[in-house]
Amino acid sequence: MPEPTKKAENETEAESAPPPEQKAPKEGEAGQAKDANTSETSSSSEDEDETSSVSPPPADGTTQRGQRKDSVWSEGTPDETEKCDDSQRSTLFVEKPQGGTVRVGGNITFVAKVEAKDLLRKPNVKWFKGKWMDLASKAGKHLQLKETFERQTKIYTFEMQIIQAKENYAGNYRCEVTYKDKFDSCTFDLEVHESSQAAPSLDIRSAFKRSGEGQDDAGELDFSGLLKRREIKQEEEPEIDVWELLKNANPNEYEKIAFQYGITDLRGMLKRLKRMKREVKKSAAFAKVLDPAYQVDKGGRVRFVVELADPTVELKWYKNGQEIRPSTKYIFEHKGNERILFINNCSLTDDARYHVTAGDEKCSTELFVREPPILVTKSLEDTNTYVGERVELVCEVSEEDANVKWFKNGVELGNEPRSRYRLKVEGKKHTLIIEEATKADTATYSVMTTGGQSAAKLSVDLRPLKIIHPLEDQTVRLGQDINMKCEISENIPGKWYRNGQPLQPSDRVKIYHKGRIHRLTVSNSLVEDEGEYTFVPDAYKIDIPCKVHIVDPPKLHLEGLGENNTVTVVAGNKLRLEIPVSGEPTPKVMWSKGEKWITDSGRIRSETYPDNSCLVIDIAERDDSGPYRITLKNEAGEDSALINIKVVDIPDPPQAPDVTEIGEDWCVMNWEPPAYDGGSPILGYFIERKKKQSSRWMRLNFELIKETTFEPKKMIEGVAYEVRVFAVNAVGTSKPSLPSKPFTPLAVTSPPTMLAVDGVTDSTVTMKWRPPDHIGAAGLDGYIVEYCFEGTEEWIVANPEMTDKTRFTITDLPTESKIFVRVKAVNAAGESDPRLHPQPILVKQVIEPPKIRLPRHLKQTYIRRVGEAVNLVIPFQGKPKARVSWKKNGASVDKNDINIRNSENDTIIFIRKAERCHSGIYVLKVKVENLVDKATIDIQIVDRPGPPEIVKIDDVWGENVALSWQPPKDNGNAAITGYTIQKADKKSMEWFTVIEHWNRTNATITELIIGNEYYFRIFSENMCGLSDDATMTRESAVIAKDGKVYKNPVYEDFDFTEAPMFTQPLINTYAVAGYNATLNCSVRGNPKPKISWMKNKVVILNDPRYRMFSNQGVCTLDIRKPSPYDGGTYTCKAANQLGEAEVDCKLEVKVAQ
Repeated sequence: MPEPTKKAENETEAESAPPPEQKAPKEGEAGQAKDANTSETSSSSEDEDETSSVSPPPADGTTQRGQRKDSVWSEGTPDETEKCDDSQRSTLFVEKPQGGTVRVGGNITFVAKVEAKDLLRKPNVKWFKGKWMDLASKAGKHLQLKETFERQTKIYTFEMQIIQAKENYAGNYRCEVTYKDKFDSCTFDLEVHESSQAAPSLDIRSAFKRSGEGQDDAGELDFSGLLKRREIKQEEEPEIDVWELLKNANPNEYEKIAFQYGITDLRGMLKRLKRMKREVKKSAAFAKVLDPAYQVDKGGRVRFVVELADPTVELKWYKNGQEIRPSTKYIFEHKGNERILFINNCSLTDDARYHVTAGDEKCSTELFVREPPILVTKSLEDTNTYVGERVELVCEVSEEDANVKWFKNGVELGNEPRSRYRLKVEGKKHTLIIEEATKADTATYSVMTTGGQSAAKLSVDLRPLKIIHPLEDQTVRLGQDINMKCEISENIPGKWYRNGQPLQPSDRVKIYHKGRIHRLTVSNSLVEDEGEYTFVPDAYKIDIPCKVHIVDPPKLHLEGLGENNTVTVVAGNKLRLEIPVSGEPTPKVMWSKGEKWITDSGRIRSETYPDNSCLVIDIAERDDSGPYRITLKNEAGEDSALINIKVVDIPDPPQAPDVTEIGEDWCVMNWEPPAYDGGSPILGYFIERKKKQSSRWMRLNFELIKETTFEPKKMIEGVAYEVRVFAVNAVGTSKPSLPSKPFTPLAVTSPPTMLAVDGVTDSTVTMKWRPPDHIGAAGLDGYIVEYCFEGTEEWIVANPEMTDKTRFTITDLPTESKIFVRVKAVNAAGESDPRLHPQPILVKQVIEPPKIRLPRHLKQTYIRRVGEAVNLVIPFQGKPKARVSWKKNGASVDKNDINIRNSENDTIIFIRKAERCHSGIYVLKVKVENLVDKATIDIQIVDRPGPPEIVKIDDVWGENVALSWQPPKDNGNAAITGYTIQKADKKSMEWFTVIEHWNRTNATITELIIGNEYYFRIFSENMCGLSDDATMTRESAVIAKDGKVYKNPVYEDFDFTEAPMFTQPLINTYAVAGYNATLNCSVRGNPKPKISWMKNKVVILNDPRYRMFSNQGVCTLDIRKPSPYDGGTYTCKAANQLGEAEVDCKLEVKVAQ
């Protein structure tokens, strides 16, 4: 795809500029030279629309400028100003370059200034021609860029100077300055006025190649440096009218045709082609319009003719939108209705768009001015030369400053600043200069103009090479510099080699080349620098060799060894001690220990290598410790040193530890340090223990212990243990010591608890206690009781032999004496701490009044079923020994029927199988001398009730039967809780339950089947269950069929209102301090009575210690953790509109003993 040309670029710029009518030139400037950079600046909106039609407008309504940039004909880089975000633009310019005017061949300078007060470094400034051509690469003869800095004002000044301006230098320029994220830009115009010299003419294709190619240096402001190199077709092109070819071609083939025929201004040509292709509308003003295009040779004359329909209409001619005035160049003629415009002496500035207006109508045309072809008047000549010589290929053309292109093997040569090829133009003479030829420059070079071409062959060969001064062999001491020098007959580069490997410059290696002399310097020579060095000139098959020999006296490098050259090795390990050695030639190494030389075989041996020597000890032993000597010898000298080798090992195990003290879960152990510490100080010890019956040792410390004593803890009491010790040094851990003798952690028990006096007589004291809280694994063997008289400190053992009971009587005590008593618990670990009675005990009989401790559940009626066992244990107290007696219902208890067993502290009444005859009120009496205490126990033996009495059918109506009955004679010694009613059809006599738990003695049975005859029976029920038998109705109830008249019975309204009445009274209650107590009673009444509780006739209100409940007539009072203060008379009061009722009881709170 062809690159965009200058004309196309400047046409894009012209479209964004204001129309020429806004800045019309003076009349005298109408003949100003027209450059390709300023062409196609149409003033009419119609022309702009026609130009924009080259590419269809985008749907989003973007401007024509954006369309042309996105056109398939444009491959230029995007505008850098469009890349910059407007948000980053800031004003950096102090002075912006201004537009100017210059004549052809004149000079002009543009100045831009940037203030640097806030800038840390120099800003970056670029100059552009058009939108994207960077002028930095075009600096040369015609363009110079300068920059200066004034330190006082801190202002950078940037200058762009154009020297010997040409017509194609005209156009729009841009200056950009950037600093970090700041950006600023300004544009300015350059106008180049036509000089008096006539410009050479070009053909139609050359008219679109206005890039100034082939000028005399790289300072041209054109696009040629950006065009792709392409091979020039050598065959002669046929005479083809490219204009007609483009007019008739498919738009998809435009690019191919442009590339084939060398059209660079394809964009401008397509614009004109677009205008010509549009359909010409019929005009009322013109009878004949202008042709679409005219072509004329440079210097020739062209004739434009139109024919008017109305000859009176005013006619005006325009060139690029500017009106044409009559002059010697422009001649107007009238012939009837024809209007003729002659343009004399046509030049390239006349290549433009022309239109003529008649009233409100106009017609337009394009004029193309051709230049005559440039001929090669002097051809190139074949040249032979040597490498490094200056080469000049010269040709002459028919015109001065002609556009000439050079090619190497068909590839176009540019004139870039860094190119090896320099193009020189002197009038008609064109020269290709190669300063220093190389073999790569051998090729066919050709020159091409618009009217001819010439080619020549350049052959570059090597000169015969002579060695003036060869390299010399050297012997250098290690560390000194190596200097090599050679001289050859030619000034050509070369390469240095060492042992066949190429050398590259580095910090040590320096390569110098000056003229025909080549030098190599290697500073601070090393052993590896020894070898054969060779210099090879480039492009020649010649070697210049020499040998370098490095010598160095032997030396031992002991920097890596420790203090005093000591090396430590662990016994049993392999020692491989490498001692770096140096010396050239390689020195001989010898090892010795004392007077004995070490050979290269055996457990202790030496090994020698080029850069080190090794002392090897396969399995180090303690006897291997000592000084070793190493000696180096070579022809340059001798060196030796002593190396101390120290063999260290783990220490010996310590002796078996001794366990000196034993506790409940601990012990104290001691041990002696090991006899041999392994050559390294003992760092500490590890302790392990295990159960005697186990084989698993457990480590007790994870941090080393410095001392030789330790206290193991957290052992299990009663389990035998063993302990052992490990010694640790820097090498490692020793083997374990022998285990200690087995030992068992044991502990004495805690003292006995709750020591109290159980009884005292005139000569004895009985003590009681409880076992210790903690006994331990050693168990409890017994107790020792000791006493001492008040005022003495001598403790007397009361029981020579230990007792295993928790009660003991001390005998043979003097009456009215006072003694202190203490008790010790004894086990295998010894005696526990004694438990001492806090007060002295008087040895004298004490009378304790009897007191019955009646259990709580016996304070209410004790109910049991027939056949169950009755076993009541009632504790009491009283001293001396109390007498106990029982009575039932006022009579003595038959001991043959009821078993009674008495002890000093309690009495037991036992009935194996209770019968109803055992029910009654039992009275217990405990008597001590003249003191008596009584307790009453209500025992109730219950059984199933008997069946109800006579069951009658009171009435039968509809599907209903009314029944009534009498309660049973035998209620089973318990209240009747309900009745169960069953029915049976007379036909089947299968019984079905109709009602359960019925509380009344009459009931109505409903939903009976009409026409059936029924019998009914009733069971009684109490807390033991249903009665064994049931009472059945004697008669049956017949449910009459339809047709029978049924009379509804008349019932009187029953009055359910009732004054409050307690059905279950409160019961006197005993409570233990600290345990919750509950008082219960039941009440009925209608309307529902209001319940209130009182203590000692004081209403209980909002007291958190009391909680009151009432559910289904059952009233409950909870007393939380009562104290003796809570004892007293409690009253429950129920009241409604019909009356009130009260019931009370006594609550006694006792403190637990």
